[in-house]
Amino acid sequence: QVQLLESGGGLVQAGGSLRLSCAASGRTFSSYALGWFRQAPGKAREIVAAITRSGGSTYYADSVKGRFTISRDNAKNTVYLRMTSLKPEDTANYYCAARQSQYYSRHSYGYNYWGQGTQVTVSS
Repeated sequence: QVQLLESGGGLVQAGGSLRLSCAASGRTFSSYALGWFRQAPGKAREIVAAITRSGGSTYYADSVKGRFTISRDNAKNTVYLRMTSLKPEDTANYYCAARQSQYYSRHSYGYNYWGQGTQVTVSS
């Protein structure tokens, strides 16, 4: 089992940058593929980015491709989401998620463990 805690959210102007972190408990962090999701008010939760257990393969939603970067540091039990060129439509609560698998899933139902989320607000 793994527990996840996100941090790094906040208020930023359009065009700005943020780096989200998700720290995991437990000694088996490297056993998990990870994903970042987001949910805006009144909208469904959607995938933003995902990374395999080894970190060798990543996935990005079209809406963030070229602007966001997911990475992981297995020695620190942490996954990151670097967000640049932020837009007002990126405003949402951002969640990290883990699944005990080599490969990530593009769907929220593919993940067993979730953090509480961190709010990102981008002002225009």
